[in-house]
Amino acid sequence: MNNLIKRSLTGLVFVVVVVGAIAINKWLFLILFLGIIVLGMNEFYNLVSQKNINVQRINGIIIGVSVFISNYFYAQSLIGSKIFLVVIFLVVSVFIIELYRKKEKPFINIAYTIIAVLYIAVPFSLVNYIVFLNSSTIYNSHLLLGFLFLTWSYDSFAYVFGVSFGRHRLFERISPKKSWEGFLGGVLLSLLTAYIISLFFKDLEFRQWIFVSIIASIIGTFGDLTESMLKRSENVKDAGNILPGHGGILDRFDAVLLSLPIYFIYLQLIS
Repeated sequence: MNNLIKRSLTGLVFVVVVVGAIAINKWLFLILFLGIIVLGMNEFYNLVSQKNINVQRINGIIIGVSVFISNYFYAQSLIGSKIFLVVIFLVVSVFIIELYRKKEKPFINIAYTIIAVLYIAVPFSLVNYIVFLNSSTIYNSHLLLGFLFLTWSYDSFAYVFGVSFGRHRLFERISPKKSWEGFLGGVLLSLLTAYIISLFFKDLEFRQWIFVSIIASIIGTFGDLTESMLKRSENVKDAGNILPGHGGILDRFDAVLLSLPIYFIYLQLIS
């Protein structure tokens, strides 16, 4: 019971902070996602460093932050595409710096340093093109909040249905606790959430929110499994402990890391 209370309280505070920062204005949105990227990348580097991999932690995080900030201003058409030349230079610097570090496995260090950028910073940078749709300077949080609500509703109800009725394993080799019953229960409740969202956020039609709920459910599950695969390869239960009862930042946003790029593609196709 104590773990359930702790998990519930942490989840409530987490949702209030995230939703509040996104809903209030674009500057809190910026601060929020910069914090998520820094904490998430640091968790990733902590995980892989347990197997004697010497990543360029500071340089990698600087690149991740640069990727987000560049896209933040470019999505608003406040700067030109030449800003991304800085990002290219920073990526090249990873290879140059590794020459002078004299580590045992230099290219593995380079690979994991850059993978964190691709896995965490790049997907989160796409949120800029969702809140500033079509290179507009007008900040609109509805499309992002709707997507997050659908992701969270699927995740929460999949957990409840899985614990209550789970019998048939979904992907036992990677995540022994996930079940088909949990998946189907999460999908059904996510579809109901899509209807509720469509009543408040008119930016998309109901049928379009339905499609977004399918993206959040199916691709989000693959995102969850991908992070589970990472943790299993490192023999750890949680990516971090910053969120009591929930683990780390990566544990809370694992589904988003793969589903967000697909959601971005969908919005580009229908806009």
